[in-house]
Amino acid sequence: QVQLVESGGGLVQAGGSLRLSCTASGSIYRLNTMGWYRQALGEQRELVATITQAGLTRYVGPVKDRFTISRDNTRNTVNLQMDSLKPEDTAVYYCRYSSGSLSYWGQGTQVTVSS
Repeated sequence: QVQLVESGGGLVQAGGSLRLSCTASGSIYRLNTMGWYRQALGEQRELVATITQAGLTRYVGPVKDRFTISRDNTRNTVNLQMDSLKPEDTAVYYCRYSSGSLSYWGQGTQVTVSS
């Protein structure tokens, strides 16, 4: 089992910044991918960004130039720096840990961007 604890969500004005963090604990496998997904009200959950343990990153197009994902393998932590936030970034953001066929989700943290 892997437990994920997220933090850093909140309310921010358009153009502002937020930093999300997620810490994994439990049975952590050395080779894994961590990432962030988001789900807006009434919408399906979608990928935002992922990062492998080796540091390889993947971003969804709309956030690629505004969000930065990073991780600290010594602390099993993944961060998402979100800059130039837009109202359409409003969503619940979920942290995900995956390794092989195993996948775990955090409880989600609300990000609200006001116009």
